[in-house]
Amino acid sequence: TSFIFKEVCGYPLSIFFIVVNEFCERFSYYGMRAVLVLYFKYFLRWDDDLATSIYHTFVALCYLTPILGAIVADSWLGKFKTIIYLSIVYAIGQVAMAVSAIHDITDTDRDGTPDNMTFHVVLSMVGLFLIALGTGGIKPCVAAFGGDQFSDHQDRQRRTFFSVFYLCINGGSLLSTIITPILRAQDCGIHSQQKCYSLAFGVPAALMLVALVVFIVGSGMYYKAEPQGNIMLDVCKCIGFAIKNRYRHRSNQYPKRQHWMDWAEEKYDKLLIAQIKMVLKVLFLYIPLPMFWTLFDQKGSRWTLQATTMNGYFGSLVIQPDQMQTVNPILILTLVPIMDSVIYPLINKCGLNFTPLKRMTVGMLLAAIAFVCAALVQIEIDKTLPTFPSTSQSQLKLLNMGSETVTIKIFNDFFVLQASNEYFTFEAGQINISVGHPEVRNTISLAKGQRQTLLIPLTITDEWLMTDDITSKPQEGNNAIRFVNGMKTAVNVSIPAANFGLIEPFSYSNYSLIKNGKVTFTLWSGSQSCEYSTDFGFGSSYTFFIPSTLVFGPNCQESITAAEDIKPNSVHMALQIPQYFFITAGEVMFSVTGLEFSYSQAPSNMKAVLQAGWLFTVAIGNFIVLIVAELAKLPKQWAEYVLFASLLVAVCFIFSIMAYFYTYIDPAEIEAQFKKNVNEDDEDNKHKLQKTERSNGKINVTKLSYYNMA
Repeated sequence: TSFIFKEVCGYPLSIFFIVVNEFCERFSYYGMRAVLVLYFKYFLRWDDDLATSIYHTFVALCYLTPILGAIVADSWLGKFKTIIYLSIVYAIGQVAMAVSAIHDITDTDRDGTPDNMTFHVVLSMVGLFLIALGTGGIKPCVAAFGGDQFSDHQDRQRRTFFSVFYLCINGGSLLSTIITPILRAQDCGIHSQQKCYSLAFGVPAALMLVALVVFIVGSGMYYKAEPQGNIMLDVCKCIGFAIKNRYRHRSNQYPKRQHWMDWAEEKYDKLLIAQIKMVLKVLFLYIPLPMFWTLFDQKGSRWTLQATTMNGYFGSLVIQPDQMQTVNPILILTLVPIMDSVIYPLINKCGLNFTPLKRMTVGMLLAAIAFVCAALVQIEIDKTLPTFPSTSQSQLKLLNMGSETVTIKIFNDFFVLQASNEYFTFEAGQINISVGHPEVRNTISLAKGQRQTLLIPLTITDEWLMTDDITSKPQEGNNAIRFVNGMKTAVNVSIPAANFGLIEPFSYSNYSLIKNGKVTFTLWSGSQSCEYSTDFGFGSSYTFFIPSTLVFGPNCQESITAAEDIKPNSVHMALQIPQYFFITAGEVMFSVTGLEFSYSQAPSNMKAVLQAGWLFTVAIGNFIVLIVAELAKLPKQWAEYVLFASLLVAVCFIFSIMAYFYTYIDPAEIEAQFKKNVNEDDEDNKHKLQKTERSNGKINVTKLSYYNMA
């Protein structure tokens, strides 16, 4: 293919387009993936298990499609056209995701929630399928296409390119996992303001279009190698023939062969068979590896959901739950050089032979430790969660709307109170309550499985009000707030983000969801008004009581009392840092070493086959999450973390035994040996042939030409 070859600082100019393309593509992929599980939970309203399952199905698909991309590029379209066509598919998928997150499209009654959820679900699933096809399909092509741009004398530059390429992947990942959660946390919409998932998906979609345009702009400068035919297909055909041939000759009359692949010798070259044997040896070692990815990829699903129940204040900085994932790329960028230049040399100096397979075993153990840390954090979170009533129980809280404290008797228990912070749990459907002196008795009917507050009026003989309280933590770290008006006049309460409306005397408002931080409420009645300020954390619920003695003016702050219905998240997000540290250290030891090991043990023409095998283990790992989560159905999240950690330790033990019996090889040496043997055989055959010909006195042309071709 004709192309313009230009160099800048010794590098082909074309690779700058490829590097920018990769940065934008990785930003697009990781940015979309960072907020994906929260989009499922809070926009599509799926529960934790379904959100986790669909997330891992998507990730698994992203790692299955590279095999398809490699076959298409190598045997049909070539790398350049494959990247172009699949990038277009990818960009369409990203745009579909952004459109699926616009709630106003189907929100006909303008209440902030879509009325036709099927439209959003179908569009987002189509979008995710196209993204999986696109990102997976171009994954094996872009790096190799970049490598193709260098000529033989640019070996040093080619190595630098791969380092920069890896840096771009992590740079794109880091930036996008910081930026897209910030975009998601904004409020946007035409008719009603909601969390801005459309913007969080729209920016990655725009960057994917930029990546595509940048790649096309460099088109005239690329060296475009023609498709060479696919080695993966040859490998599969050869293995298939060996199995078929072995099955055909299964009776005892046929002599046994040293290795089952030797049954392919009738049709295939001995060198190819030897190369396949080397690959199969490594692929056999891959069998236990998916379990590592099962744990590793849950940082984007379960761990992000865990962060939504935590406190994100880091001083004046507020961290979003999906931003915690940025700890991973930050640690990778720091740990890779530290491991290579400090830790591994230190271990070698101690005289320990820390082989690649030993490193991978340690990496698996570190991932198991990370999940034990996650389980400990989850136990801490569970301690702070309120105990909600079971389906057979009822919970009741009391609030006295009068200015004087009153004595209350429930069954035989006495309480003296203004307002109770705690809920009382009852198994009975009805309870008798006596209030004050002289006693006023009332029989209260309680709703099963519900939390309620009994509002005792200023004049005890008036009607007693029962409110329905929320029975779950407010979503997305918001705070559920309502006001109870104990005054004889109606009161209006508002803040810039919400209006509680007019609250009638001795009545209460609906709940409004309010973000964390300092909030100032404006209360007014007629021409009088005052302001009440308070600080909110994450995930709490409060009932604010306006007493009958309230005087509008500067003393508002002291007069209003707050009853805490649900405590704010008190476990700090910083507690997730140890689990991220261990999983990232595990990734550096396992993933980086595993790829290095695979390359060193693979024949030169089969690096791609092993790359596909490696990506396949990631896909299988994500499917295991679905199977274990569905089969185990553990009621406690911490127990599921412990289960995954235990499974990985068991698999790690099996892997260490397999690694112990593995003998390291030098593929280049074996290939050279084979070529030498083939050449020697050729020489022997030529000598034999010449002897025969001399003795016969004639030349056999067919035989000679056959040996010259071999």
